[in-house]
Amino acid sequence: MKSTDPITRLVSAFTKLPGVGERTASRLAFFILNQPDEIANELAQALVEVKEKVGLCERCCNLTDERLCSVCQSQRRDHSVICVVENTPDLRAIENTGEFTGSYHVLHGLISPLEGIGPDDVHIRELLKRLESPAANGDAAVDEIIIATSPSVDGEATSLYLSKLIKPLGIRVSRIASGVPIGSELEYTDKSTLSRALMERRDL
Repeated sequence: MKSTDPITRLVSAFTKLPGVGERTASRLAFFILNQPDEIANELAQALVEVKEKVGLCERCCNLTDERLCSVCQSQRRDHSVICVVENTPDLRAIENTGEFTGSYHVLHGLISPLEGIGPDDVHIRELLKRLESPAANGDAAVDEIIIATSPSVDGEATSLYLSKLIKPLGIRVSRIASGVPIGSELEYTDKSTLSRALMERRDL
């Protein structure tokens, strides 16, 4: 097929998405081709708008189409508690639990020396500004930082770095627990996970 063929171009565009192979991309392309024009127009418009209108929240660096995201605008949230996450999908995952009522800070990456990603390459500077200046945090003094990065090597490195920066400010720093998933069997749990669960045990 010629690369200028519209169907080939659409399939090629879909293969650039994460987790989408040639077969899935082809299926998506022919699905759209067989739908009413409104479906394709709506999809095209949504793609253009998300690139043109979505940016970073001025306070927490969450993705939003406004100056401040909905969490930062809310008067019902506890802005004295900030949960630090790697990216917006992680923020949404925590929001979906319905358990957290504080605010967030999105790093958009993790410190990874092996990949050449340092503290200046993620949004740590913006977090420190919020901690040092109540006005930058909506005039709310911060009492606790919850670090909710993944328990990977880079997640742990980022967590330790943030802890060393924040603790001297007199702010409580906590880390989300990790361990044995609910519903799993101990005999099938890997050694590292089980070890972490034992270290982070709590009183009943």
